Amino acid sequence: MIFFFTIIAGISILSAYQLNSLSKKTDAILKDNNFSIIMARDMAEGLTILNQEIIRYSFNNIYPDATIIANTKAKFEKSIQLEKNNITEAGEDKLASEIEIGFKEYLKNINTLINGSIPAENLNFMLTQFHSLYQQTMLLSQMNEQAIVRKSDDAKNSARKGLTDVTILGTICFIITLSFTFNFASYFNERFTKLYNGIKEIGAKNYDQRLYFEGEDEFYDISLVFNEMAQNLNENTKSSKVNFQEEFEREISLNQIQELKRILEQMQGVEERAVDLIAKLENKENKNGLT
Repeated sequence: MIFFFTIIAGISILSAYQLNSLSKKTDAILKDNNFSIIMARDMAEGLTILNQEIIRYSFNNIYPDATIIANTKAKFEKSIQLEKNNITEAGEDKLASEIEIGFKEYLKNINTLINGSIPAENLNFMLTQFHSLYQQTMLLSQMNEQAIVRKSDDAKNSARKGLTDVTILGTICFIITLSFTFNFASYFNERFTKLYNGIKEIGAKNYDQRLYFEGEDEFYDISLVFNEMAQNLNENTKSSKVNFQEEFEREISLNQIQELKRILEQMQGVEERAVDLIAKLENKENKNGLT
């Protein structure tokens, strides 16, 4: 029973470990990398809004809306801080810092634009800054997308490995259990056969039959009781035979004595009749002689 429990516990523990490991990897994929992708896209969206304000100024000479600039700035800074607190990949922290520094420079030029006119070459530089920052945010998003693909493959490999490990362990445990069951059945069949044959011998009045089982299991206890019972039956049988023999001999002696008495009595009667007959014959001869 303990053996089977150990096998089941081993399989359960290994399965739980594999599932827990796979669950952690899946959680990491869904939580960390997806969050970084969302932050990168939010920053890219904010940069696009700022760039539209610059383009509108370039073509229509309409100054950027300060409210839009302020709201976009706040959202971008919040996103970059969240991203810096969610670093999961190699080189991601460096890229996030470069985006943060580049955005501060880009924002400084936008503030200059809001406060007054700016040369055309500075507008071209701001467009260049926008494209550089936008590419960096896309690179940040791609970095985490590739990490998701890589970790998904790793999770699949872990799942296959876990399935293989559980299958191998299950197969080994099945073979061990099958072998144990066969040996267990053979062990008990052999002992049951000995016990059955012993009972048959006792039924046939062979009270010299004894059972010998090794170990300290139930069969060993049964063998002790069986041997004690056989010993008692053997002793009782021998005692009964002796008592029967003595009784038989005593009955034979009494019968013989009675028979001898009867024969003696018969012989005595015959002797008496013979004496009477002889006496009669002698009297008859005496009478004939006198005549």
